[in-house]
Amino acid sequence: MSSRKANEIAASYDLDLYCVAPQANPPVCKILNYSKYRYEKEKAEKENKRKSKASASELKEIQLHVSIGEHDLQTKAKKGREFLADGDKVNIRVILKGREMAHKEIGEELMVRFIEALTAEGIQTTIEKKPNWDGKCYSSIVAPKGKK
Repeated sequence: MSSRKANEIAASYDLDLYCVAPQANPPVCKILNYSKYRYEKEKAEKENKRKSKASASELKEIQLHVSIGEHDLQTKAKKGREFLADGDKVNIRVILKGREMAHKEIGEELMVRFIEALTAEGIQTTIEKKPNWDGKCYSSIVAPKGKK
């Protein structure tokens, strides 16, 4: 049917004429309420975006200080295991302040202890970024095994 006749029919129902496939021969159109169609399409896109964001792994960060107590270290390791179980990556940062920079080996030992505490309960992990010094911070990224 002609586009003029289709527009008249759509106007008689107080709806819009929406072109579904303009490249087809003849073009395919649909009579619908365009504002409702656009609202439902945006709503579906937001839902898909929310679902894809929820499934993607995030980078969580845990900061440690060389004067941390053993119980606090275990508490942070437990939180790190929860992050890994959820499929998130964990950025571990050991921060040194002032005169502590003269004893970098203490920060390195703390990093090793923390990574051992993370894997204590049999959670399979891979070290995505090996520990390295970045100014006053000694950092490493640990990811759950099988996730990239």
